[in-house]
Amino acid sequence: MNRARKLFGAVALTTALALTAACGASTDGSGATNAKDVKLRMTVWTSNEDQLELFDTIAAAYRAKHPEVSSITFESLPFEDYNTTLTTQIAGGNAPDLAWMGDLSRDLIASDALVGLTDKLKATDGWQYGDLEASATKEFTRDGTLYAYPFSTSPFALYVNTDLLAKAGQKIDPKNLTWDQVAAAGAAVHSTTGKAGFVVRDFDYKSWNTLATVWTGFGATAWSADGKKCTFTSPEMEQAFTFLHDAAFKTKAMPGPGTTADFFAGDAAFTVAQVSRSSLLTDKFKYALYPLPAGPAGRHAVIGQAGVGVLATSKHKDQATDFLAYLTNPANSEKLAQFFPPPRKSLLTGAKLAADNKVLTAAQLQEAVVDQLPNAVTLPNHTSPAEIAQRGKTALDAMWKADADVPAVLKSVCAAIEPILAK
Repeated sequence: MNRARKLFGAVALTTALALTAACGASTDGSGATNAKDVKLRMTVWTSNEDQLELFDTIAAAYRAKHPEVSSITFESLPFEDYNTTLTTQIAGGNAPDLAWMGDLSRDLIASDALVGLTDKLKATDGWQYGDLEASATKEFTRDGTLYAYPFSTSPFALYVNTDLLAKAGQKIDPKNLTWDQVAAAGAAVHSTTGKAGFVVRDFDYKSWNTLATVWTGFGATAWSADGKKCTFTSPEMEQAFTFLHDAAFKTKAMPGPGTTADFFAGDAAFTVAQVSRSSLLTDKFKYALYPLPAGPAGRHAVIGQAGVGVLATSKHKDQATDFLAYLTNPANSEKLAQFFPPPRKSLLTGAKLAADNKVLTAAQLQEAVVDQLPNAVTLPNHTSPAEIAQRGKTALDAMWKADADVPAVLKSVCAAIEPILAK
């Protein structure tokens, strides 16, 4: 974990914002719309040329109607350093006007670092606030106010390399797919072909929150609904981690620590990844896509989200908020949907999503995206996410040994993170 990232927790972020505000950093005057030569900057973590070109095109169309905005710059920051860089910019008085955000959103909202969007979006002609899917806005809402537009709401799904399953003589039942089936087929694939069984993408024995794609099916949660009590010691979580430990060390259904396998390169039979990762699919092998398998608690849906908000320290909050409303209106949301699963119900049909998707069918997108969103839960998120992530990882390192004591390790996780949760 980058040491700088650990330094900027909720307390440090709140202090930085308070100092910045006290120094008059947010000086758009009264927010008057007749400001001239307004320069807006928005941080993003994408470096995809097609995505950046689309942003530039939308920005140019906005500027054509708003001559007071002389430039809109999209600053691409590396994903792995994004939170650190953004919080450093905020603390240093160099915050952007708008920013993408993922797990940092809880800290930003709790620190009053974001401008409330609800009133502006509702008042914008044709914006259609009621079109937003409720499950998509929950993560970025506090006390009825939306603080970030959920521009990307991508469910996790199970990708299947059907060629590898055939080579191993394995079949699965898509309509009644369970984690036990995936583990059994994955173990057989590994034993027969030497390839990996199932992989939880981006986990790599570090990003443990991605395992929520598995443990949710066991009825487990990382902490209580109010976020104050650790629940890693629950029987459901113990069952989930026993399943994962057995898959890594007994059946070899998933690669063990230190072993990597890229499903999209043909190195694994299954991977759990967001539907937005479908752009990585090629014609190297035949594939299928299904909703996440059922666990003992039944079927479940998990989404990963990214939001875009206006920083309270922006010198041009009114113009930044107005541009955000334009960037996310129905017409531009439809354009962005080719890259980012949208939160708008009017765009959430398999047919509409497939219109811009070159690799997945309307039926696959309907089942794996549209049908999953209404009851989906997000990956675990909390204030002080970097500190929680690091302490949780340190405690869970003991899990990834062949002779691990699963209950004892889970107890140590709670001992590590509960003091932070209780703050």
